[in-house]
Amino acid sequence: MKQLNTAYGRYYLGLALILVGYFLPWLPNPAAGLSFIGLEIGEWVKFVPQVQMGEITPGRDLFYLPPITTGLILALLTAGWPNRRWQTWAMRGLAILVSLLAFPSLDAIRFEPASEWQARLLLVGLVMLVALLSSVLGTPGRGRRLIPYLITLVALLGASLPTWTFLAMLPAIRTLLGPVAAGPGLWLNLAGHLWIAGLALAHSRPPR
Repeated sequence: MKQLNTAYGRYYLGLALILVGYFLPWLPNPAAGLSFIGLEIGEWVKFVPQVQMGEITPGRDLFYLPPITTGLILALLTAGWPNRRWQTWAMRGLAILVSLLAFPSLDAIRFEPASEWQARLLLVGLVMLVALLSSVLGTPGRGRRLIPYLITLVALLGASLPTWTFLAMLPAIRTLLGPVAAGPGLWLNLAGHLWIAGLALAHSRPPR
């Protein structure tokens, strides 16, 4: 049990890095009004002309992945936990709650085209579905063996896609703001996801 708690503690360290990074600047700027944390940057970049004209390949929705991947990882970690324990469902509820950071605003849903918010809505729904399915995913056999691989996949997507999006948009952002660089939030997000991917890969190996 002590080894199990230590293993979960290591995952939680990575998840903490991701969440802290999401609330730190991804785009720092000496002007406070032009410095954006992870939670804000996805909304701001839609005003960048190259993004509006569709000239940049990755979409801004990928900036909302960190709370989605955090929610998915939290839900997957509960696979195999006893379903009768309140702690199990509290963790699954926390997974859904974290994913709601990516939920589009009501004004966006009411006044903006569906293409601006529909993907995020579906991703939040995916976290809810996985949170429910985790009650059966951890049953002995193939389902349980798949969990580390699923966590690894989610973590690698969370590490690569927002980073790729930021770096792809950075030249366009620099035309507006000058010589800005990636802030600590982006790198903490990357580090947290890679940490979790490494842990999950290590746990996917059969014991000797």
